[in-house]
Amino acid sequence: MNQSSRSSFPRRKFLKGAGVALTLPLLDTFLPRARGQEIATAASSRKKMVCICTSLGIHAPFLFPEEVGAAYTPTPYLEMLNEHRQDFTLFSGLSHPDQTGANGHTSEMTWLTSARFPGLGGFKNTISLDQLAAEKIGLQTRFPSLVLGTGSPSLSYNHGGVMIPAESRPSHVFAKLFLEGTPAEVRQQVQKLREGQSIMDTVQDEARSFARRVGSADKEKLDEYFTSVRELEQRLVTSEAWVQKPKPKIDAEPPRDIQNGSDLIGRMQLLFDLIPLALQSDSTRLITIFLQGANAVPPVPGVTIDHHNLSHHGQEPEKIAQLRLIETEQFRVFSGLLDKLKAKREAGVPLLEDTMVMFGSNLGNANSHDTRNLPILLAGGGFKLGQHTAFDANNNARLCNLFVSMLQQLGIETDTFGSSTGTLSGLA
Repeated sequence: MNQSSRSSFPRRKFLKGAGVALTLPLLDTFLPRARGQEIATAASSRKKMVCICTSLGIHAPFLFPEEVGAAYTPTPYLEMLNEHRQDFTLFSGLSHPDQTGANGHTSEMTWLTSARFPGLGGFKNTISLDQLAAEKIGLQTRFPSLVLGTGSPSLSYNHGGVMIPAESRPSHVFAKLFLEGTPAEVRQQVQKLREGQSIMDTVQDEARSFARRVGSADKEKLDEYFTSVRELEQRLVTSEAWVQKPKPKIDAEPPRDIQNGSDLIGRMQLLFDLIPLALQSDSTRLITIFLQGANAVPPVPGVTIDHHNLSHHGQEPEKIAQLRLIETEQFRVFSGLLDKLKAKREAGVPLLEDTMVMFGSNLGNANSHDTRNLPILLAGGGFKLGQHTAFDANNNARLCNLFVSMLQQLGIETDTFGSSTGTLSGLA
């Protein structure tokens, strides 16, 4: 395809059908072809950031290795990420100062802000990392940011310190990302999904026509993207079907009632499935996900105690063993997210290379509500990674120093954020 024909494509391309607009991923077709350097520059200007917090901590002995540097021995949780060992760095010895708050869990309000003494008298939150980034680069995409969670509380706060409610229904997020039309048209398309008709069925004629006009590399990328759309549709429909099905009756006393929101792992999986689609279609470049623990038993084999209770294990071996089952599943799902971000390519570069993914918690020790020595894992984004970086366990480094480094990696010119004292050493 010559340069003139390439210029006929708009920067952002949609496939449209009745009541549907499917955003396409970035293709080489959309990029300038005059010089290879121009393509590299276009890709490097599209840095992305995903921040994920699990509110009930991560059991430190199963996460942090004894060794510092690249030659560490993997712990049980890091073994789940072995194939991504060079793609992430685990930090220890990071925290925000002055996080004693109204109760042991109010630090979840300030994980992305670092505002001091959360929830106490006179407290007012400050802007979160993602929303500051959204103010700077959010207008480059259809959605400045996606604020997601397993419930309505979120990690995201606007400039006035007001929480932005999380969207917890993956089907609604999917509709927001990919369905366009009147409310009646959108409802009709959602009903078609429930009946097994893919969004791809609606736009297939235009998809075929468009595929004939792109190169072989773009055709492979389109096939991969369309397959991902279909797979996510099937998972969404399957999840909804389970909600509608009556549960089997047994001749026994019912266990403690588990609300739908207690399926932390299942809901986590569906939210994580949305991330590559949202990023690859360039619908947004900023995503936060708040995985909120619950006072209910998650449907994880071998777990019989509610998640919140397990996080306050009091060093009881059985509780720690069950907590390990839940957190192992969380790392399994997280590893799957990294798999997908590495497999998908944008302008010839793995999506993970342009996407910073921070995964961690607002609690360093949930058993004692300790907000020091937070578990923080950073993957992708073009940083120098692949090690365990440990800061002083008694005099922690500022987590906001990492935030400043992340903002700079997004191309935002700033030297400060929250309680920062500079950038974080050990990243390049």
